[in-house]
Amino acid sequence: MEDENTTAMPDQKHYNLTHYQQRFNWDCGISCIIMILTTTQRQTLLHDFDKICAEEGFGSSTWTIDLCYLLQRFQVRHEYYTKTLGIDPNYSEHSYYTKIIDKDEKRVTRKFKDARIHGLRVEQRTIEMNELLQHLGKRGPVILLTNASLLTCEICKKNVLEKFGCFQLSCIVDNARTPQSYAGHYVVLCGYDLKSQLIYYHNPEVHDEHVCRCTTSAMDMARKAYGTDEDVILIFRN
Repeated sequence: MEDENTTAMPDQKHYNLTHYQQRFNWDCGISCIIMILTTTQRQTLLHDFDKICAEEGFGSSTWTIDLCYLLQRFQVRHEYYTKTLGIDPNYSEHSYYTKIIDKDEKRVTRKFKDARIHGLRVEQRTIEMNELLQHLGKRGPVILLTNASLLTCEICKKNVLEKFGCFQLSCIVDNARTPQSYAGHYVVLCGYDLKSQLIYYHNPEVHDEHVCRCTTSAMDMARKAYGTDEDVILIFRN
């Protein structure tokens, strides 16, 4: 990544994205990409949706690496940061992930292995909130994988699980015996307000076009929860 301190970031920032609501309980990640694409690219993806999903090989189950290949398909410059290059073997202990890993492991492993050949930048490291804000302030939106059970919009006043409940499972966190509900859900960060410590995002589950918001600390908790691998896709505008 470039030196984040070369220029000062603005106190506020907002990207005007065209909101898109997911149609199924599995396509939140693709819906986030649709919000990033140009109008022409969006129309192409929606028109050829089933064909493109089949060609990309993920069917109705997407991992973050799948989203990166899809972004590459539409020539969207991006960088992917994650704690795990591949699939965390600990996920196989959970009933939900067992089914998904059995079906997706070969594809996901191959895509990680071939990422560099295909011109994708994938790096194994965590990204802190200040880096996300720096990127938002100077470069473009961010796609995040979150635990939606920990994410509540201050405007909607509702948790995404109350309405959609996609990808739910009960998981044991940090070997503690207290189960925590997990719902993997992608959102697009589209702005922030440093003074109020608020971060703005598009939630593809929401049907209308309002922009959701929460505190930066609340977003940090949701995106760093067990199960997310702290997956971050930085989008570069222009």
